[in-house]
Amino acid sequence: MRILIYSYNYHPEPIGIAPLMTELAEGLAKQGHEVRVITGMPNYPQRQIYQDYLGKWYVTERINGVTIQRSYLRIKSKPNLIDRLLLELSFIITSLPQAIRGKRPDVILLTIPPLLVTLPAALLGKLYNCPVVLNVQDILPEAAVRVGLITNKWMIKFCEFLEKFAYRNAQTISVIADGFLENLVNKSVSPQKIVCIPNWVNVNFIHPLPKENNPWKIAHRLDGKFVVMYSGNIALTQGLETVVAAAANLRHIPEITFVIAGEAIALARLQQYCLSCGADNVLLLPLQPREQLPSMLAAADVGLIVQKRNVISFNMPSKIPLLLASGRPIIGSVPATGTAAKAIRESGGGVIVEPESPDTLADAVLKLYHHPQLRRNLGKKGRQFAVEHYSCEQAIACYEELLMDAIAKRRSTIDRVLKLSSQESIIDIR
Repeated sequence: MRILIYSYNYHPEPIGIAPLMTELAEGLAKQGHEVRVITGMPNYPQRQIYQDYLGKWYVTERINGVTIQRSYLRIKSKPNLIDRLLLELSFIITSLPQAIRGKRPDVILLTIPPLLVTLPAALLGKLYNCPVVLNVQDILPEAAVRVGLITNKWMIKFCEFLEKFAYRNAQTISVIADGFLENLVNKSVSPQKIVCIPNWVNVNFIHPLPKENNPWKIAHRLDGKFVVMYSGNIALTQGLETVVAAAANLRHIPEITFVIAGEAIALARLQQYCLSCGADNVLLLPLQPREQLPSMLAAADVGLIVQKRNVISFNMPSKIPLLLASGRPIIGSVPATGTAAKAIRESGGGVIVEPESPDTLADAVLKLYHHPQLRRNLGKKGRQFAVEHYSCEQAIACYEELLMDAIAKRRSTIDRVLKLSSQESIIDIR
């Protein structure tokens, strides 16, 4: 297959959808497919164009068998709603020439967010007469509305229109959790159109490592500490203040240390909150290089998944497979009926506590601190589940089948239309 992947985020961005799309693209290329990626200049999570790409309108690279075509982005480090809209518009305008500059694809795989990218993908689908497969990583605008990012009613209506357009235009929709499927069906999307393929993890790269003599742990002076770790994107859906407050509740136990790794702007806000809470047992770190991720996760005794109580069926943290694969138990401070809670429960690799409740989070940390055998059991179950259900190889095989099926269905539809057209022509002649 000739596959065109339209993804705003891609390598070398270290977190979020970028590593996943990179692994998918390279995995499909290894299977012998011709893969081309349309993406922006790397900027996430700092929201600053990386040094090697500054001042450039277009860059084309060839990495691990994948052709990557990058385009200019208008980006601000502290964006308001208008800035975010202009960012998406800039990507649409500059990426379209890159998408046209290449061989005709057999299929287009589009990831959202951002929503506006559905417009050029739809245009390319018509231009090339090929199917568009939509990969939904977050359900917008619902997520943005729930966390208060979008409040203007006209903007909400516009985003809802784009969302409906995206679902209607796509021949097939892949979602990353069952909760997403239910959400879309409730919005009148045909269930026959939707396939659930969870996000994945490279279980050979992320795997259990001993805590003793861990170079990352030693480098950060955490030897002998019971480490409770949160690492990744710090967004409005999380509410990391809950973690800081829980840490403050446990500061009387010197062995327990909380580690939060994230982007600099969010860390600056949390630093002020740590000072106001007296949480001197919290270590704030910048996002770590990806090659250090296995050692960093192995340094933890407990991994955290944190969401606000109104995050139900429109967000699924990609950190869950990572933590499970590392063989460390999870504490999920998440809504009990949400997609994250369901994934953690099914894995058997963690416990769920009430979201936005520092006391219950602190109690759960304390329980795991006092019960090492429980930690080992949870970690073992989580690792086994990750290998069986979240492996990269399984996901690539699922997407390969999905894309081939989309092409076959499209050709079948075209053949049927041509046959009907031919029959109508014969009737007209008669």
